[in-house]
Amino acid sequence: SLQVYFRTNKNVLVEVNPSIRIPRTYKRFSGLMVQLLHKMKIKAGNTSTTLMKVIKGPFSQHLPPGARVYGMSCQGTLYSPNGLATALIPDEQTSDSPPVVFVIGAMAAGHITVEDHPYIEKMISVSEYPLSGAAAISRILGGIENQWGIV
Repeated sequence: SLQVYFRTNKNVLVEVNPSIRIPRTYKRFSGLMVQLLHKMKIKAGNTSTTLMKVIKGPFSQHLPPGARVYGMSCQGTLYSPNGLATALIPDEQTSDSPPVVFVIGAMAAGHITVEDHPYIEKMISVSEYPLSGAAAISRILGGIENQWGIV
């Protein structure tokens, strides 16, 4: 299953429920982030489902046991999106296949490093050029969708 976390510039770690729908406008998105930082969590309308919540760090304590962790950098080992999925993602998610984690830098400037994230076992890339976080995620998920036959 897909699990998303993000960390702010001020080191606030947030867990995101996969069922969340991110607001389309910046004004609504920024309002949601302000509410999250004030109340420490965002709940769905009339249900008890928590869509986002601030969690205690460090991020490494939230990694699944036995996870293979890869950092994304244009200086990492270059893979095509399909090649990445073939090399790193099992054809079928079974209970004995280790979870795969991608650490993606989505900041305006700079990049992630193994020094900042010592749990990363290898730096990889899906482009020889710097990509936005959204473009990198799109390429990774596109390769996995092809691997798993999701249309």
